[in-house]
Amino acid sequence: MRAEEAYSGNVFIAAKADLEEARAVIYGMPMDWTASFRPGSRFGPRRIREVSLVLEEYSPHLGRELGEVPFYDAGDIPLPFGNPGRSLEKIGRFVAEVLQRDKMPIGLGGEHLVTWPVVREVYKHFPDLAVIHMDAHADLRTEYEGETLSHATPLRKIAELIGPENVIQLGIRSGTREEFEYAASSGIRFHPFEVLKPLVEELPALAGRPVYVTVDIDVLDPAFAPGTGTPEPAGITSRELMESLHAIARSEVKVVGADLVEVAPAYDPTDQTAVAAAKMVREMLLGFVPA
Repeated sequence: MRAEEAYSGNVFIAAKADLEEARAVIYGMPMDWTASFRPGSRFGPRRIREVSLVLEEYSPHLGRELGEVPFYDAGDIPLPFGNPGRSLEKIGRFVAEVLQRDKMPIGLGGEHLVTWPVVREVYKHFPDLAVIHMDAHADLRTEYEGETLSHATPLRKIAELIGPENVIQLGIRSGTREEFEYAASSGIRFHPFEVLKPLVEELPALAGRPVYVTVDIDVLDPAFAPGTGTPEPAGITSRELMESLHAIARSEVKVVGADLVEVAPAYDPTDQTAVAAAKMVREMLLGFVPA
C-alpha cells in the first residue's frame, strides 16, 4: 500500500515496515493547488518526516514510546499537479482503503482542503462522527474567488455533511463577517481565539463518540510556526497545542483519524515549524493510537 516509494530516511521516525501489523497509517497529501497567499505546503509532508529524526521516540508527557505503537508510513499520495478535483478523488480512494483495512488514517498536509475527502470517507464508517478543528482560520466559506474547492471552504463542507452541531472549532481568529455569522447561527461549537480551555469543556459531551481531529499548524502563533502559507498573528503557543492533543488523548472520546496540515518549509529555514509539526504528530500517534 505504498503511496510512493520512500527514499532513504524519508519515513516518520520509528515507522514499522509491516502494514498488516499496523494500527495506524501515516500518509502525505502533497497538495497546495488552491493556496491564495503563499504556496509550498505540498512540501510539508516530506519535511515533517525528515525532521522527525531529531525527536526522541519517547514522550515523557504520555509515558509511551513509538516502539509501542504499531504504525506504517505509506509515503505521499501521488497527486495530479494543479488539479484539485482529481487530487481529492485520489485522497478519498486512498483513505477508503486505509479504513477498509481497519486502520486509523493520520494525514500530513498539504493545504487544508485535503481534509475534506478524508472526513467524507471517515463519515461513511462512523455516521455519528464529530470533528475537532484547531486553526487560525474559520475555513467556512462556500467559495473563494469563485472556487468552491478551496483551502477556505473545507470546514463549511464538513459542517454541511455531518451537521454543524458536530463540529468543534477552536483557536479561530480570522475569517469574514459571513463566516463568523454562519458559525454563530448554524450550531457549530465555535470558540474563537482560545483552544485548550474550551476544548476541555467540550470533551465530556463527546465521550464515547468517534472523533476526527484536524490541526492547521497556523493555529500556532507565527513566533512558533512561521513556515506556513497564511500566518496569522496572536495565536497559541506550541505548548498549548500539545496540551490540547493530550487532553483529547486522555478523554473518553474515540479518535478514528487525524491530520496536521499547512506546513510550508520554504518560509522557515530554521525548520522550527516542521519540528513542531513532527512533535505534534508523534503525540497524536502516542495519544490516539491504541497499542
